[in-house]
Amino acid sequence: MKRRSLLLTVPAALLAISGCGGGESPSAGPDTTGTSSPSASPAAGTNKGVIGLSVLTLTNPFFKVIADTMTEEAARHGYQVQAVSGEFDVAKQQNQVKDFIVNKVSAIVLTPCDSKAIGEAIKEANAAGIPVFTADIKCLAPDVKVVSHIATDNYQGGKLAGEAMIEALGEAGGKIGILDFKVAESCILRVQGFKEVIEAHNKTHPNKIEIVKELPGDGKKDKGYTAAEDMLQAHSDLAGIFAINDPSALGARAALEKAGKADQVKLIGFDGQPEGKQAIKEGKIYADPVQFPDQIGRQTVQAILKHLEGEELPPETLIPTALYRQKDGEADPELK
Repeated sequence: MKRRSLLLTVPAALLAISGCGGGESPSAGPDTTGTSSPSASPAAGTNKGVIGLSVLTLTNPFFKVIADTMTEEAARHGYQVQAVSGEFDVAKQQNQVKDFIVNKVSAIVLTPCDSKAIGEAIKEANAAGIPVFTADIKCLAPDVKVVSHIATDNYQGGKLAGEAMIEALGEAGGKIGILDFKVAESCILRVQGFKEVIEAHNKTHPNKIEIVKELPGDGKKDKGYTAAEDMLQAHSDLAGIFAINDPSALGARAALEKAGKADQVKLIGFDGQPEGKQAIKEGKIYADPVQFPDQIGRQTVQAILKHLEGEELPPETLIPTALYRQKDGEADPELK
């Protein structure tokens, strides 16, 4: 896949769902975007308009940080944010977009529950003349207009996950599984980057890393648990699992513990949520490529303001991840 990234930040450490806290991000990294925020010092009570935000789910701390940071940043500029949760239900999210249109919001921000099926709702917003932005998860539907997409560089993060798996398995290699979430573009990119690194490794190393199973974990702890159980039943000699976010990774960890194979199977997650980082510190997850949801939220609001002021925006802004290992957890003052 041709990658066009506008790398605006240099992460120091951290966080999906998709991968997949409030206010301040669970990440350790400051916002070093280098972008200039539109001037902001509105008088108290100023209300320039409403930004409608529908995220994949507010039960995932990653998306709550995006919502909280957007709300805080928008308030600095005199805008309100109406944040709602799609709860993985694209039909529900489509209705939320309809509500935003009826309420004549100034802009709509989506983290799509389904990257393709959300297209019809976006077309309705386009027809109503309301600018649409996506955050974290991209829209893959044809013939829709999305002003700009602000997200983690999930492809780069997937490659880091692949490197972490190679590091965790060492020279022995072995059989591994993947817990995916194929309706979210962000998770598709994570798996793509991961696979490319594993394939490149296998071309130069005698002890291969073989992907023997890929099952849907859907970014949820319970689904991750069930899928990991299925993997272990099919492959008792499994050596590793890559899960596309922390909830599914933590579900997989529970399945490994139940099967008595927690020491046998190396687990790579993705996100850097507080619970995931704690598991890394305790050695339950080997490593995470971590995200910076506070930066996604802040830059999304800044993009909206620039667009409303008539400024041309890049179609995509990508924020790179950083690999978080046990040593980072041990030095993390936010953890127990």
